[in-house]
Amino acid sequence: MPVRTSESSQGSRGKGMGLGLALVSALAFGGSGVAAKPLIEAGLDPLHVVWLRVAGAALVMLPLAVRHRDLVRRRPALLAGFGLLGVAGVQAFYFASISRIPVGVALLVEYLAPALVLGWVRFVQRRPVTRAAALGVVLAVGGLACVVEVWAGLSFDALGLLLALGAACCQVGYFVLSDQGTDSADEAPDPLGVIAYGLLVGAAVLTVVARPWSMEWSVLADSADMNGTPVAAALLLSWIVLIATVVAYVTGVVSVRRLSPQVAGVVACLEAVIATVLAWVLLGEHLSAPQIIGGAVVLLGAFIAQSSAPSKGSPEPVAGGGGEREPAARSAAA
Repeated sequence: MPVRTSESSQGSRGKGMGLGLALVSALAFGGSGVAAKPLIEAGLDPLHVVWLRVAGAALVMLPLAVRHRDLVRRRPALLAGFGLLGVAGVQAFYFASISRIPVGVALLVEYLAPALVLGWVRFVQRRPVTRAAALGVVLAVGGLACVVEVWAGLSFDALGLLLALGAACCQVGYFVLSDQGTDSADEAPDPLGVIAYGLLVGAAVLTVVARPWSMEWSVLADSADMNGTPVAAALLLSWIVLIATVVAYVTGVVSVRRLSPQVAGVVACLEAVIATVLAWVLLGEHLSAPQIIGGAVVLLGAFIAQSSAPSKGSPEPVAGGGGEREPAARSAAA
């Protein structure tokens, strides 16, 4: 009997720690845009900021890549796809979009990814989805219409919105690839190793695309303007690399191990709220009342879609993901 009590206590502590780590991950990811936008406005190309972020994080995670070097032989396609879509694609499209539209709007558009994942499951894999999940998709799309103010003829930059949608599409690829190999715990690749190699692959691809040798390196030695306050560019870059990438990925992955997929996915939705609030406070990006309401509806839709997924092995219709598990639990990719 005391053994059961001890196990229950350890389980509660584990879940509490997992929840705390998930919140840290959401906060870290949510702060990437507000740190990156001043650098972009100071003269750095969005692709150069992405390269600095991914290359810096890849360097930090290099020891983990060495430790899990067998993944290169076992899962080369997974690592390549994860690096191209889950790292390079998501980050490049997102950073390019925030150079043209507000951070909060870009991230809310990116949060159409759970809806797009359901589309993949329903129309590509031809698997049924729950009614609750379909309702979540409808709410998310309707909320997005309010965020971009479609009644005003898309008051935001159309290219910026398309770039944000590109980030959402790449995040779908991240969700699907993250689900590969999870049906068998013995064959599932270590997620930290996948992240490390994904960053390395992403850095290699972005080096060719971004051509960092043409970057305005002098910007990093100066300060950037954050809503009227000068902040050292090196400090902003350090935040992006160490906190918004390394800490965000690692805490996100570990939290998924300690929480159920549904809970982890729901907590990850807070990233959009955090990013919008930080952009409002630090960058002065004010949203109108309909846009705030629309953002809340987007998050509600994501909440319903992600939390309606049945447990692994359930014969019921799925609410999202590429396999038997809900990949939205790994939504630490934005």
